[in-house]
Amino acid sequence: MSKDVQMSIKMEPELHEQFMAVAATAHRPAAQIVRDLMRFYIARQGTPNATTIAAMEELKQGKGKRFASADALFEDFGI
Repeated sequence: MSKDVQMSIKMEPELHEQFMAVAATAHRPAAQIVRDLMRFYIARQGTPNATTIAAMEELKQGKGKRFASADALFEDFGI
């Protein structure tokens, strides 16, 4: 059996008030929402989005764009 741990988070008072109000409106404990957000964040770190997956598949097939440098890539994106 695992033990629960506590965590404190610094935030602006306005953010805290808004979050607590939304949690109350949803009839959900704020701690549960934070745990859900943490799980979602962790899961997303290892999951490429659809655009990235499509680009990876194109490269496997010898298609897609290749760039000589990161600068060339950013220039192509207009960044």
